[in-house]
Amino acid sequence: MLERTRTTERYARGFAAAVVAVAALILAANAGPARATHPEPGPRTTAPVEAAVR
Repeated sequence: MLERTRTTERYARGFAAAVVAVAALILAANAGPARATHPEPGPRTTAPVEAAVR
């Protein structure tokens, strides 16, 4: 038969699980593609953005 866990143990496990979940979400959010933050240098254009859109 399973023993009853104390309330403190349950809250401690829940808190630890929440900390791990938040850490995993933060790491997943920061694990984007490297090219999006550091594009390769290429030919630079001097045209304004408005001209490129039209």
